[in-house]
Amino acid sequence: MAAFSYKTSAELFPAAIRKKKRAGFAYRRFDTAAEAVRFAIEELPADSLNGAYLQVEEARFDQNGIRTLYDSAEFPLARRAPEPPAEPASSDKADAA
Repeated sequence: MAAFSYKTSAELFPAAIRKKKRAGFAYRRFDTAAEAVRFAIEELPADSLNGAYLQVEEARFDQNGIRTLYDSAEFPLARRAPEPPAEPASSDKADAA
């Protein structure tokens, strides 16, 4: 991924959600591509990210491209900690019998 700069301004175009008539995630401009990538992955609902694209100068990145930028070792921002796995229901009552 040579020549990509996370410091360049970027525009995020979330996909329209046809089934829902709620406002919310529309076009948004960011000072840096890093902020746009973080927002897309961490803040956009999955249905808005699916079909969204990020434009940085003349390059466009779809959902997979945005994910690749986020997962890159060069990504300059702190990533949100992964969600801990759900703990299985306790079976204390079954053990007591």
